[in-house]
Amino acid sequence: MKRLIILAAAMALAPMAGAQLYKYVDKDGKTVYSDQPPAGIDSKQISAGGRSSAPADAPKTAVQRDKDLDKGRKEGAEKAKKSSEDADRIAQNEARCANLKANYQMFVDGGRIQRNNEKGERELMSDAEIESARERTRREMEEACKK
Repeated sequence: MKRLIILAAAMALAPMAGAQLYKYVDKDGKTVYSDQPPAGIDSKQISAGGRSSAPADAPKTAVQRDKDLDKGRKEGAEKAKKSSEDADRIAQNEARCANLKANYQMFVDGGRIQRNNEKGERELMSDAEIESARERTRREMEEACKK
């Protein structure tokens, strides 16, 4: 069991033991790769796998990955919330449209239409009041049922 743990640890640490290479152009214009940095010449340090050792290529730390995951989760939650709010708003608008259509049809069909006055008593609407209510309901219906 101890050997297995030691072997696993050695394999995990093996990539860190990779030799560093230096790439530079010599005075004759030839590209040279060396394990020792040249004296007095600008060189670029590269890893043995051919990847640059620049910080942009460095793997992300666990903290950075966690922050990225949290950011992704928050963005996903915000999108889901917005989508849910949009769906609720659309459902409410459709319900309002259906209600206004029913009210408009009631005014179009005509007949005796009652309403409650300020005292809460029922009274019949006059023809002018019905016409006014029909036009108002038609405008509201057209606005609510727009797509």
